[in-house]
Amino acid sequence: MPLEPGMSSLLLVLFLSHGVTPEDLHPLLQKMAEEIIEGSYLNALLDLIQFQSSQAWTADLSHQVLAYLNSRNVAFTIPSLQAAMENYLEQRLYQPQKLLQDLRKTDGQQFRTAMKCLLEDRKDHLDLKDVIIDLGAIREQALQSPGLNRTLFLVTLERCFQVLNSLECVEILGRVLRGSSGSFLQPDVTERLPQDLREDTFKNLSAVFRDLYDQTPARSQRALYSWMTRILQTASNTTDDSVSWVSAENLWILGRYMVHLSFEEIMKISPVEIGLFISYDNATKQLDTVYDITPELAQAFLQRISSSGFDVRNVSTIHRLGLLVCFYDDLELLDAALAQVLLHQMIKCSHLRGFQAEVQKLKADLLDIATENQTLNETLGSLSDAVVGLTCSQLQSLSPEAVHSAIATLNQVSGWAKSQVIILSAKYLAHEKVLSFYNVSQMGVLLVGVGTQAFYSMDRKDLLQVLRSTISQHLSDLSPAQKQGVLSKTIEVGDTTSGILEIQGTLFKEVSLFDLRKESRFNSSVLKEKELRRSQALFLYELLSRTTGRPEELLSAGQLIKGVTCSHIDGLSADSFLAHFRYFENNLPLLSLDQVNCLAWKYWEVSRLSMPPFLLAALPARFLASVPVSQCVPFLISLGKSRLDSLVLDSHKKDLVLRKVQQCLDDSLADEYTVDIVGNLLCHLPATIIERGISPRAWAAALHGLGDCPDLSPEQKAAVRLRLLGQCGLPQNWTAETTKDLGPFLVLFSANELRPVATKFPDILQQTAFKMAGTLLPKEFLWAVFESVRNSSEESPSFDPSPGCHGITAPSSEDIFKLAEANACWAPEDLLCMEGDTFIRSVELLGAVRGFSQPQLLTLKEKAIQVWDMPSSWREHHVVSLGRIALALNVSELEQLDLSSIDTVASLSQQTEWTTEQAKSILQGFLEDSGYGVQDLKSFHLVGLGAILCAMNVTEIPLIKISEFRAVVARIGTLICSTHVLAEFKRKAEVVFGDPTEWTSSVLQELGTIAAGLTKAELQTLDKELMRYFQPSAIKCFPDEIFKELSPEQIASLGPENAAAVTHAQRLQLSTSQLQSLQRALDGAKAHSWQDVPASASPTGTSSAGSPPGAPMAWDLWLGPPLLPLMTDLLW
Repeated sequence: MPLEPGMSSLLLVLFLSHGVTPEDLHPLLQKMAEEIIEGSYLNALLDLIQFQSSQAWTADLSHQVLAYLNSRNVAFTIPSLQAAMENYLEQRLYQPQKLLQDLRKTDGQQFRTAMKCLLEDRKDHLDLKDVIIDLGAIREQALQSPGLNRTLFLVTLERCFQVLNSLECVEILGRVLRGSSGSFLQPDVTERLPQDLREDTFKNLSAVFRDLYDQTPARSQRALYSWMTRILQTASNTTDDSVSWVSAENLWILGRYMVHLSFEEIMKISPVEIGLFISYDNATKQLDTVYDITPELAQAFLQRISSSGFDVRNVSTIHRLGLLVCFYDDLELLDAALAQVLLHQMIKCSHLRGFQAEVQKLKADLLDIATENQTLNETLGSLSDAVVGLTCSQLQSLSPEAVHSAIATLNQVSGWAKSQVIILSAKYLAHEKVLSFYNVSQMGVLLVGVGTQAFYSMDRKDLLQVLRSTISQHLSDLSPAQKQGVLSKTIEVGDTTSGILEIQGTLFKEVSLFDLRKESRFNSSVLKEKELRRSQALFLYELLSRTTGRPEELLSAGQLIKGVTCSHIDGLSADSFLAHFRYFENNLPLLSLDQVNCLAWKYWEVSRLSMPPFLLAALPARFLASVPVSQCVPFLISLGKSRLDSLVLDSHKKDLVLRKVQQCLDDSLADEYTVDIVGNLLCHLPATIIERGISPRAWAAALHGLGDCPDLSPEQKAAVRLRLLGQCGLPQNWTAETTKDLGPFLVLFSANELRPVATKFPDILQQTAFKMAGTLLPKEFLWAVFESVRNSSEESPSFDPSPGCHGITAPSSEDIFKLAEANACWAPEDLLCMEGDTFIRSVELLGAVRGFSQPQLLTLKEKAIQVWDMPSSWREHHVVSLGRIALALNVSELEQLDLSSIDTVASLSQQTEWTTEQAKSILQGFLEDSGYGVQDLKSFHLVGLGAILCAMNVTEIPLIKISEFRAVVARIGTLICSTHVLAEFKRKAEVVFGDPTEWTSSVLQELGTIAAGLTKAELQTLDKELMRYFQPSAIKCFPDEIFKELSPEQIASLGPENAAAVTHAQRLQLSTSQLQSLQRALDGAKAHSWQDVPASASPTGTSSAGSPPGAPMAWDLWLGPPLLPLMTDLLW
């Protein structure tokens, strides 16, 4: 509770006065005093707020209240009353279910006051002359308490409509729900909603539910729809089943819930009402948001609209159809002009939840109609985003003039494949001849198709203009090689004006440490909008800290906080550290585990009484083990708000942390409030708790949280599956809503279990798979998706005369689009029998499938050769489109490729599964086809080669120019090369940064894996304070026989992040003392002292540092008493 020093003053005045009769005291203050006596502190505070809102507070009122308390012989002292009040409010914030009970007991006026205080955004202060109570701080702290929103939601449902004006209640409910995750709206909520609302209140409440539609579970959507329709049907007074209750107004009220109408109900809507609805201007906005409408229901609405007198072939009607246009099927006798109108309207169809394959097919049909009797060159600019459906051969047939004329459309279209962008950019630039600022500024999304060499060949002034213009937003989409091409020209050697300061956003991360050192005009302001690598941040923070004495200036400069070292943290005074800690707390995702470890130690040393409990997880495990049971709730809340995986990397230590968590929970989650408290810790609870420890009451909230867990263990997944089967029954009995709600959990079930789902709800299963694209999905789940697509496919067995293809059902473009990662289930013979046009249209989708086996990749490569001829005839866009399929090319086929463009090579280097022979072939092919020698390679060539550089001969690496190497050290430092190659790169690094004994923290971080090329002697001479600035990837790359040469002191100084990177093979080579040091580093022990626990348990600092005397001070959730018992319980 934000009890300020002024509150103590109030209590002092209250208890230093004399007795008074009840008649002398205002009734509301008398009531407040009685509530203080009863211990109803919330009620007393609410009465005080209410009194002050209508009465002027005078000094004598304090005397009167105190006198009244004295007259009742209440034996309070100032400290005991203050402690009682603080303890009460602290407990209510930690146990919001008890706050719910207290709010239930408030009278109507107190309830109104409570809702007003908690939900208004004003920064109110109660000024009681010698007292200031910060209501804004109370509100802020309360709303940060897990479970508080749940309490407000429940008490609003229970009491608000009985106590307050119904419109006020709708506003309160809306605010509470918008601040929640959506999990509050469970199906049983509708049972608590009033059925007799006034019309305006019902409409407003319906609007709240419409706004929260996307956050509402499917079963709850269905329940809310039923609640809304019951009220609407009652109000319509229709008794004849043949007459629909669905009027135009009711459709507007339903909003997005109109998609829950049945097909039969839609077909019953009268033509007059549907005509009124579609003629209303806001109907289009409403129809633009029905993202989860199905084809069947969309067709039904289109039919009713057509029957109402609206001509669906009329342009103005088409503009009103919203997302219904995505299912337009009246294509007979459609003319080209109307097809173009439809295509323009279909841009919004990408927002649909599913059915994208059907949309693509409709666009293709409309595209054919739109281009009838006209050439593509003539119609290109009027085809909207349907141009994405054009094949590469169609795009190649376009004239440069046509692309130039249509650039205003082409540059805004989303969904281009990289191969398409390459072709269109080349066409556009063929018309422009020269790459200038003006024509680059017109390219929009097509900018990524510009070649790296073309960027490097631009006039530097034009390129600087690009960096300053709006087109720069597209630079983040460039490949690393393209970005380096831009940077090479921008920071050109010999130019009098450095362009480094002009570089913004993600592009700045590519600037080398060497080039940063040359720039002298840096200040904290210019860095705020730039993304930084840690090596850049380390250098810049150290540089700027020499010239500014205000830590807040640096700590508030965007990502510069990444560069704070332990010595910087240790160098802060106690007062300065506490005053600036909020900058670290607000930027935790940017901090390394080592930085968090240093912050934890600093906090422990200067103000352990006020230490945020989550920081204990960064200290040695014995600190955590001593948290008393009485402080479990604040500990769980604090740790639950952080990411445990980023705080604790060592599995043994994580087990100890979770053991403490389980102890605090008593191995169970009793209710939904406990789920709120544990927060992200839910993802780490053992399978036994998930299976048997989560109560039925807590399960809905827990399931909502578990759905957001990125990496559950196999045991946890098995436990969730068992609970789901117990809660929801067998999959064959699931409803559509249940299936939707289970979404990410469908991957936990076997193919046999999912077969009924695939049969009943194929669209839902496919939509679920589509949402999880980009993640590795279980093979069983993919097979279920595969079967659902195959069963619903319109394709029939082929009569293709090709050998082995008769009777094979080959993949169609539509099937491939729907399947995504489930394309990995095709048999090689199915892929080989694919039609050529299907391959051309789908090659990039197939190239992105991560689950293809080597036989499948070989088959797809053979298909590519069938369709495109031998690799010697392939152009850049062909190679780029292959993706993983390129891995199947053998050495002789790789030798046939035209690898003269670094962009072609860069696309190949994105694959990480090349054999050494293949990589050498690609490297040699590039050098031969481009005519470059190793000594001629530019920095952007080195970046484009990427992992292919690891195939270089150790005799070739010395030939790389130092001027080019130093610009891309950080990029090369991300490569996992052989020890010999890394050793050669390390020798080049010495030329740039000097002898290893001269290396700084920023240099070591910049080098990345290159640092693993250090010799035994060089490694031994490194200052132990630098050890934590190795990158973890470098630690893993050290040969075992080299790593074992580190001293115990050096190993102890690795820090928890690098210690966690030590491999099993490296551990086996370590001595007992080295292993002990490694364990200390893993545990988060202090690197510079063997005695990491202070000799005394007494606090060495104060939690109120930095606050001037008499200033208002808010009580913080993590400050004050919570850790006090810890001090005496710790075993030293």
